Amino acid sequence: MIEYVPIAAIDPEQVEHLLDRAFGADRHNRTAYRIRDGMAAIPELSFAAVEDGAMLGTIQCWPIRFAGDDGVDVPMVQLGPVAVDPARQQGGIGRALTAHALAAAEAAGLADVITLIGDPEYYQRFFGFDASRTAAWRVPGPVERHRLLARGPKVPEGAGMLGPRITAIA
Repeated sequence: MIEYVPIAAIDPEQVEHLLDRAFGADRHNRTAYRIRDGMAAIPELSFAAVEDGAMLGTIQCWPIRFAGDDGVDVPMVQLGPVAVDPARQQGGIGRALTAHALAAAEAAGLADVITLIGDPEYYQRFFGFDASRTAAWRVPGPVERHRLLARGPKVPEGAGMLGPRITAIA
């Protein structure tokens, strides 16, 4: 049976190895990494899927912010990466990890604005993310606009930049 445990219970080297296998060793150059540069994952929203002592997948969430061109500063959570051992993909582990992280965000009061870069059909169908309010957002690197997704009641619609959140989570 698969268990979902805090990612803090997993050896960080195991997590990094899985991320390399799932996304490639050059993953640190991706825009999602640049958005959260220098931030530590939010422990209470980051999990691993484990079965019989073997790690099958991970999800991490990060404190970021939207710096609006109008001066509005919006604390946000960036979801991802969601990584599943390539031998166990297509079995629902990634979806379960995402649901687990989103439920934890709700319970912690951190679900007002969650964003990610990912497959719009998948994340809209299962989790209600879309790109309807992100068109004017800027990010520190290339992005396919339709893959910059968000959900939550406080998603800003104006122009602004995504980047690391400087202040701690209250």
